[in-house]
Amino acid sequence: MGQAKGLIGILLAVAVVIASFSIFTVNEREKVILFRLGEIVSTDYGPGLHWKTPFVNNVRKFDARIQTLDAEPERYLTGEKKNLIVDSFVKWRIKDVSNYFTATGGDAVRANLRLSQIIKDGLRGEFAKRTIKEAVSGERLQIMALITEQANRQAEAFGIEIVDVRIKRIDFPPEISDSVYRRMRAEREGVAKDLRSRGAESAETIRAEADRQRTVIIADAFRDAETIRGEGDAGATEIYAKAYGKDVEFYSLYRSLNAYKTTFGSKSDILVIEPDSEFFKYFK
Repeated sequence: MGQAKGLIGILLAVAVVIASFSIFTVNEREKVILFRLGEIVSTDYGPGLHWKTPFVNNVRKFDARIQTLDAEPERYLTGEKKNLIVDSFVKWRIKDVSNYFTATGGDAVRANLRLSQIIKDGLRGEFAKRTIKEAVSGERLQIMALITEQANRQAEAFGIEIVDVRIKRIDFPPEISDSVYRRMRAEREGVAKDLRSRGAESAETIRAEADRQRTVIIADAFRDAETIRGEGDAGATEIYAKAYGKDVEFYSLYRSLNAYKTTFGSKSDILVIEPDSEFFKYFK
């Protein structure tokens, strides 16, 4: 009885082992190839549990998610025969896992190398058709769209789908950057000099206009002052004439008193004159 139970246990263990070799799982993030003695049998497996023949079939799994190829910056010649350093990256994923395995052996590094060469060739051709200005700013989106389309046609043979090609950065080589910087600096200095000269010209114009207005204002003020002064003198003369006409003797006395006050304003003043002169007639 004990031997029977032991045999049953052994058979159950063997069954479990065989079952473990007969079942495989597929994740939704994976693509799977089922081989039979090294030959591809099937690739159409969805997520879940699947069966295979033990020791005859084997399974290889591949990442089905979008992967990134971040290429090293490369130099490309523009249509003007100028060098540009272009930094780009590629988003790709496995579309046909059978072709992917046949073309690359399922090696993502080998797939990246092939894709990198395709992208480099495409970028080289597109930049050679364009000027620096077009490549840097004007047609960057168009270049990326064309490269994506062209690369997809070539990568289809590898079972790969190019999701997107992006140009991260476009730079000048150091030797060209220096010359471009010097040229830009010279242009900015030229603009600054032009603005300064225009400012100086405007300042001179404003200064001349201010001086002219100042001269006009002073001249008008002097004219008005002289007019007012003349009118005042005329008024004073008229008042004096009227006062003199009303009482000549009193007016003469008043003028003489004012003359005495002015003449003898200080004790040290000396006047050499005849005592009986007309000046002292009101002292008699």
